[in-house]
Amino acid sequence: SEPLAWSPVSAQAASLLEEAADLLVLHRDFAAAVERCEAGCDSLGSGSGSGLGPESSSAEVKCSLCVVGIQALAEMNRWREVLSWVLQYYHVPEHLPPKVLELCILLYSKVREPQVMLEVGTRWLGDQTNKSLPEYSSLLELYLLHVLLPLGRFEGAEELVRGCGVFDSEQQLAFLGTICESRCQWTQQEEMHSAAEEQQDAAAESGLGALSQKFLAMLTLFRRALRSVSSHFYLLPYKKMLLATFLLYLVVVRLDPASPTSLPFIYKLVQLFRQAWTAVFSPVRRPPIQE
Repeated sequence: SEPLAWSPVSAQAASLLEEAADLLVLHRDFAAAVERCEAGCDSLGSGSGSGLGPESSSAEVKCSLCVVGIQALAEMNRWREVLSWVLQYYHVPEHLPPKVLELCILLYSKVREPQVMLEVGTRWLGDQTNKSLPEYSSLLELYLLHVLLPLGRFEGAEELVRGCGVFDSEQQLAFLGTICESRCQWTQQEEMHSAAEEQQDAAAESGLGALSQKFLAMLTLFRRALRSVSSHFYLLPYKKMLLATFLLYLVVVRLDPASPTSLPFIYKLVQLFRQAWTAVFSPVRRPPIQE
């Protein structure tokens, strides 16, 4: 339809759509483009219905505004907001236009977040009104290849292909073959991943085993060192040490060091301490053999 034949509301929204497209493509002002798209959708309100009727110019403008808005949000790396941003104008997934649903599936598949579109796609494809649209089969194929198969939902994909009613027998066989091939690839990847994890676990266990062996060896050496030290101290002349301590007590407490009578005791004390010092810091020697 020509813009002159549109209603004033649709004409205003179409003007905002043109501005948004210029901002997106020519000026690369993505934030301003999103603002124009939001203003256009708000001007249309909820009167444009679900946006599924091709005869409605308002629905066409609204769909185009959302397409430009999705592209602008993606350019700003705000792809996480895309689905919620679109649903605020269409309210439920069943009312999304085919073009908008297609862009959303491709976008979230590109950023490797296909699970975002899992429930949305299921509800849209399960709606009876959408099944009569000419874009239904292509969107079903897109949903299978970019959402269900990457998520490993093989049983759900097979049920959807067999129960959709839009594919003939040849197409069904082709899609079922694709699903089977994807399942085999998925199984191989899982086996490779499991094997890699087992190798990592084995390497970690071997590393821990080597560490345990080193720790046990250190403990053995430490025990031997303790035995050597204990045997060394066992050979010390404890009687001489005790005697020297007793004589030191007599000299300091009981005797007068300045007295001539104390000199023999002091001399003997010095001799005993020298012998004790030599015994402590000399190499371990065997005890003398008693005749």
